[in-house]
Amino acid sequence: MVEDEKSGIEPRSFLTCVTDVAQLLGVGGVSMEPKDRHARHLAHAVRKPLLEHASPPEEWFAPLMAAAVYDPDPSFCRWFVEPAVYAFGRRRVMAALVDYLRTGTDAERAGAVRAWYSAHVPLRADRSPAYAPGGVRDPALDETRDIKAAWLEASLRVFAETTDLQMRHRVLLDLPTSRAAYPSSLHELRETALASARIHPDPHIRRWAAAGDYKGV
Repeated sequence: MVEDEKSGIEPRSFLTCVTDVAQLLGVGGVSMEPKDRHARHLAHAVRKPLLEHASPPEEWFAPLMAAAVYDPDPSFCRWFVEPAVYAFGRRRVMAALVDYLRTGTDAERAGAVRAWYSAHVPLRADRSPAYAPGGVRDPALDETRDIKAAWLEASLRVFAETTDLQMRHRVLLDLPTSRAAYPSSLHELRETALASARIHPDPHIRRWAAAGDYKGV
């Protein structure tokens, strides 16, 4: 389901990003009508060609990530995230999303949260030629433990710093409530977030705090 208009992501922005990807692939001839669906038609047209590229050029990475972040539909942004994970590695894709969360606009941060889920896509050797013969893949491409910790830290900081209620809701959906889910280096930051959430006027945020207190041991 497409998020509501309050997401801050303009359809033209997504159209620009997906057009950039289509031009890199040499994909054209997609009907412009209806105009409000042109971006999605283009996204559908590039989906298969993207997965078929085992070693796309380096200059493809940034446009792919931009299309993933600016795609307003959390169900379809995977069309850009998945080929990026196969071709460039889960680690690099997740690190790029962390950067968007840290330094992006609110619209880009919201898109990074949507794309983060898709970055966990299971990898199968028969899904992409990015695998070497015999299903061999460098494990370093997909080592993400420290990147996931960086995502938790960035999410906690966004929650603490943003004044936008909807953005706070977005990062909370992805933040685990259990203390054990955080590395020890983030326990103090988690406690600060909990303290703020306990007294927040929004009931959804207070419920997150209550769940965190319940699972705090």
